[in-house]
Amino acid sequence: MVAPPSDTVTFLFTDIEGSSRMWEESPATMRAALARHDEILRSVIEAHGGHVFKTVGDAFCAAFPTAPEALDVALAAQRALLVDRDWIGAGPPLVRMALHTGSAEERDGDYFGPPLNRASVCGPRGSDAPLFAGPGAGA
Repeated sequence: MVAPPSDTVTFLFTDIEGSSRMWEESPATMRAALARHDEILRSVIEAHGGHVFKTVGDAFCAAFPTAPEALDVALAAQRALLVDRDWIGAGPPLVRMALHTGSAEERDGDYFGPPLNRASVCGPRGSDAPLFAGPGAGA
């Protein structure tokens, strides 16, 4: 397991677009899709030295020592989601991703401070204009 980065950290926040609707319309399909999504994201994040510090529903929160590492992971995760052939139903979910860099306090594997407060407002769930997302997002 990778030690959590400290001091100035780049955070990656993700969110599956339309997940509430998908849970209501097809819970069995969403359950399988979420399990595959989680497997892919965790694998890509950890393979690139990231630290997953929280998951909430279909959202991942990860920390990286540098912004370029976080961006590389976000792009690699989008590619992995897109090319994976194990999706059931409508294909890969559209996953919004946001990055934010700042100084935060790491405590017991979690992070606290202004960068996380800002990210919760500007991140994937807090805006109709994600920093980037998979093909067709927002369409």
